[in-house]
Amino acid sequence: MSQHASPVQAFGVATLGIAVFSAMDAIMKGLSIEIGAYNAMLWRCVFGLAIGIPMFVLMRKSWPARPVLVLHFWRGVTAGGSVLLFFWGLARVPIAQGVALTFVAPLVALILAAVILKEKVGKSAIFASLLAFAGVLVILAGQAEADMGPDAFRGAIAILIAAVLYAFNLVVARRQSLVADPVEVALFFNIVAGALYALAAPWLAIVPTTAQMPLLMVSALFAFVSMMLLAWAYARAEAQYLLPVEYTAFIWAALLGWWFFDEGVSTLTVVGALMIVAGCLLAARKRPEPVTHPEAAL
Repeated sequence: MSQHASPVQAFGVATLGIAVFSAMDAIMKGLSIEIGAYNAMLWRCVFGLAIGIPMFVLMRKSWPARPVLVLHFWRGVTAGGSVLLFFWGLARVPIAQGVALTFVAPLVALILAAVILKEKVGKSAIFASLLAFAGVLVILAGQAEADMGPDAFRGAIAILIAAVLYAFNLVVARRQSLVADPVEVALFFNIVAGALYALAAPWLAIVPTTAQMPLLMVSALFAFVSMMLLAWAYARAEAQYLLPVEYTAFIWAALLGWWFFDEGVSTLTVVGALMIVAGCLLAARKRPEPVTHPEAAL
């Protein structure tokens, strides 16, 4: 596609990218229920390497310099922990609720940027963070009202921790995006996270069934496809213009959760999600930040 693509084209491609990410969420939720989040991510990393290594070689990329490798390592550690917690939680809560909770990540990233990068955080960002936090409380209140049980509450907490870890990942990604392209980022995520997961393989790993293998392959493929689509879109349109696209993940999550898992979406979940989105949009008025949920870290 041309570098001179219109913003409308970029918007459409970004929307498709979010849809593919959301479809991957549904696949990984099912796999996490069947074989556990650990095994789902371990084997997805294996298939991710099978896709990423040939792409890296065919594009004739040079080996990253040591400072870049350090960035890849820390992003792999934070994103690897974030994604694992996200899918562990997603196996216990409706997809729409899980995705809504992860929308707080960019606001946490604002706070971390202030602490780590010494960036100034204005009053609007503070208000936005408080609004989003209130949205989280509304979602948790809806969960309590629905009496989903302690396991669902633990799942929600795991997803919130995943969002915090992903916020660290966003801070690292700011520097990483200047020195590495999406193929390299995805490949080294699978290398680092896969190596960390492999440490527990002697005790936790199981071999997926022949029925689960294709799903793992598709989820790894979807990770690369969605990442490429979003990278293409963000290279051709301002982040502020594309920011609303990120929140279509909630719509896809609600539809896929209903279709594949017979999940409903409570009124309080919708209200809480709107509060979080409003907070993110308010914060983005000054400096827009892509807000795809932790799973988008690959």
